[in-house]
Amino acid sequence: MVFYFKARPEAGDYTIFMGLDKYENEELIKYGFPEDIWFHVDKMSSAHVYLRIHKGQTIDCISEGVLEDCAQLVKANSIQGNINLHSNSNLSLFSSCYLIKLTSNKVNNIDVVYTPWANLKKTASMDVGQVGFHNSKMVRTVRVEKRINEVVNRLNKTKIERKPDLKAERETANAAERAERKLQLRDKKRREEMDRLEKERQAEVRSYKGLMVAEKMTSNKQIASENKSLQELEEDFM
Repeated sequence: MVFYFKARPEAGDYTIFMGLDKYENEELIKYGFPEDIWFHVDKMSSAHVYLRIHKGQTIDCISEGVLEDCAQLVKANSIQGNINLHSNSNLSLFSSCYLIKLTSNKVNNIDVVYTPWANLKKTASMDVGQVGFHNSKMVRTVRVEKRINEVVNRLNKTKIERKPDLKAERETANAAERAERKLQLRDKKRREEMDRLEKERQAEVRSYKGLMVAEKMTSNKQIASENKSLQELEEDFM
């Protein structure tokens, strides 16, 4: 089960979504889109929330309003979790272990981290729903002082539950991307061929103009005055 929400309308058409549990989170990690931005409470277990931005946009394009929606949704749907005791300078882990009981939904002044889906790192040794980062420098942090019920209630009114085939959706998107790349490549080759033909035409025009320069031209009258007649040439030959 995946839950879908609509971000504030004035910010544009943005979808926010999250899995029901760690098993759905695992599927979302595996079959994410390049346009997905992942959100999680820092150093505590919480919901894995995703924002799907538009093609061509980056993490820097997220407005403050949409960022607040995502961060509030993460906090509101956080579960009892733990302070992370399994992280190092190269890899931060976010899991569903229960070491130190906290409820980030009730704790104020928490940090929510977010990063592009492509930066999520999953290894065979990680537990279900657990994830790290390829590059920690690509991880951003936003401070959430407290739960804002107005924001959470507005988002919950847009909530839709679905059981999507995430693998099929990813495969369909991949096929569409391949078709688009082929079309772009074909258009590129066509433009290059047109440019080549135009350059050849321009070269021919320049060459023709060079032949038609007045100083280089000779009239029939000049030929007649400067050259011997056919009869004179024949007499010379004899």
